[in-house]
Amino acid sequence: MEITERVAVLGLGRMGLPLARRLSGAAKELVVWNRTSGRAAGLTGAASPEEAVRGAGVVVTMLSDPAAVAEVADRFRPALAPGTLWIDMSSIGPAAVAEQHAQLPYGVDLVDAPVLGSVTAAATGSLVVYAGGADQALDRAEPLLAHFGRVVRCGGPGAGAALKLVMMGAIVTAVTAVGEALAVADRLGVPAARARHALAAGPLAGVMARIDSTDADFPVRLAAKDLALADGGPVFTAALAALAPLCADPARAELDLATAAG
Repeated sequence: MEITERVAVLGLGRMGLPLARRLSGAAKELVVWNRTSGRAAGLTGAASPEEAVRGAGVVVTMLSDPAAVAEVADRFRPALAPGTLWIDMSSIGPAAVAEQHAQLPYGVDLVDAPVLGSVTAAATGSLVVYAGGADQALDRAEPLLAHFGRVVRCGGPGAGAALKLVMMGAIVTAVTAVGEALAVADRLGVPAARARHALAAGPLAGVMARIDSTDADFPVRLAAKDLALADGGPVFTAALAALAPLCADPARAELDLATAAG
């Protein structure tokens, strides 16, 4: 389905760039911006967030954390015209979404739409998109979001951001726990192949599939960020503590979660 509005995509990182590329074949007009120059990769780039959103009917952001979203939004917010739809696909949690809602200019809608899936899924349009917002905003956002994968309408503002933290908290904790189980297997003399096969044949099959994935690219630092935003109980807290030494090493912090944990 062609998108007839001008679309601006801000944030061309691991996930943002493949999402922008998917829109380049669907949007009648697309402009992109990234904090670090040289990421546009043939797409029409803007010199600033303000320039990118000016005249856009839909603004899509895919940034790393609440601080990045707040910083970039402070720059482009004054340039949003009434009638603009802002779709934030960053994983920032419902509290940060509420903060952004409170600062929306008159006539601007915001949909929170974080995603579940890998960089490959972003490129192929097979992500799961957790969307939250007012009904009319979700109705408008859904045709665009469908270019990225399966859209799950979660409820009102912040509902998509909340479900994303639930999912990531469970996934990150499970991957971290299985990584520790494999370390225990090694210490007890259980052959790695046997331990992996047994885990993959049981109720943890999905977790093992994530650990053995060859196309996942979810850095440890972002996994820790999502766990911290979830603000869970003792299990989530223990997983976050287990990731802390990895986050302290800049090189290891950029490793995929499963590579680091397994």
